[in-house]
Amino acid sequence: MIKFGVFSDILLVHNLHSIPSVHRNYITSLLFALRTTQQLKRYVSKYSELVRREAEKNKSQWKTMGPAKVAVPSPNDFLQKRSKEPKLAPKKKEQEGEKLLPLSVPGRTYHPVIRIKKNFIYKNAVAVIRGKPKNPRHFCVDTRQGDKYLLEPSGLFPKYIRKKNYGVIPKYVTRRNEEMKRAEEEYQASVLEELKKKAMKTLSEEERTDILKALKKNWEEVNRAFQTLPVLTDTRYKRMQKEELELKLQQLEHDIAAIEKHKTVYIANV
Repeated sequence: MIKFGVFSDILLVHNLHSIPSVHRNYITSLLFALRTTQQLKRYVSKYSELVRREAEKNKSQWKTMGPAKVAVPSPNDFLQKRSKEPKLAPKKKEQEGEKLLPLSVPGRTYHPVIRIKKNFIYKNAVAVIRGKPKNPRHFCVDTRQGDKYLLEPSGLFPKYIRKKNYGVIPKYVTRRNEEMKRAEEEYQASVLEELKKKAMKTLSEEERTDILKALKKNWEEVNRAFQTLPVLTDTRYKRMQKEELELKLQQLEHDIAAIEKHKTVYIANV
């Protein structure tokens, strides 16, 4: 049994020699009919006619220079000289009731003042005769061929030391020195003023005696309290009180001795 399908033609080709010659022609014709029926249709776009019409419509549109329907310029409108330069606006005619401004050009009846003409030739001759002669310029010849150069710009001529203001201190330097001197004086004055404010004050004799009496009175009070202490200091509180009174007595004795020793006492303003 022979099956006909998609690949039946390949099978028939291989088995065609085993079939008798009587049925061979019939099978080949049947195979050709099967091929034509099973052949798929070619894909055709639905826009093909539209594309074809558009191509025929726009064909040869730009065959000439520029679009085909553009008007050709006239030979009379050729480019003339200065035709592209900006032109002034046309002048407006004088309207009724408007008057033009008076012109600055003098009228025909104007007669200018005639000035006396100067003789410039005579004036120049008098100026040359009465003028001072020019001083000769100083040259320096440095070669035997006669090569020379001016001395004044060369630096060999004593030009600056002969000036009137040579060696004179400039005004801005003197002004600057005066300002610096004034600032230094103001600084010194401010320092002295601060020192005066912080200077030590001298204690007068009356104040000295009053302080000395007060110290001695305090010493007597502390000494009386020290004498009233018990002889036996067996507790910690007693020992601390005794040490405190001894320190106060030592400080008061030191201050009294210092004031009695020095007649002049200074007090610093801290």
